[in-house]
Amino acid sequence: MLLPTNDKQFEFWKMRRGGMPNITIANLLGISRQAVSRALLLMDERIESTLREMAQANQIAIEKINAERGVLIGRSVPFQTAAIIFVSEKHGVQVWYEHDGDCGSCQRYTECIELIWDYASELGIKIKKTADPTKMAEELFAKVKEMA
Repeated sequence: MLLPTNDKQFEFWKMRRGGMPNITIANLLGISRQAVSRALLLMDERIESTLREMAQANQIAIEKINAERGVLIGRSVPFQTAAIIFVSEKHGVQVWYEHDGDCGSCQRYTECIELIWDYASELGIKIKKTADPTKMAEELFAKVKEMA
């Protein structure tokens, strides 16, 4: 399932994930709190469904899902390692596996650092800046697991 990231419901969801109460979202947009609540319920269902589909497609056994945060914690069956699936406003749905990477020689080094920083920023999580994306990801996802 494709998440409609340009949809109003997704905008409401991002606002709530950022800590904004439903009543504040409603007041900002000039709509009823009930309309916001209904939209968020529908978006939570879509996000949970998307996370579950990604887990199934990637053979990840689900341990925990938090649709309000857009995160699924699980374990990769074929790789026998921890996995996390998350919804990013900027990067869409992402799957990350716990691993010891050789980031210095990886062609995706810059892309990984950008994704980690963007996702941490979206969630309002502070992480230490290092030259090793694996270390940054470990810190970020440890904090995400606490939130989930």
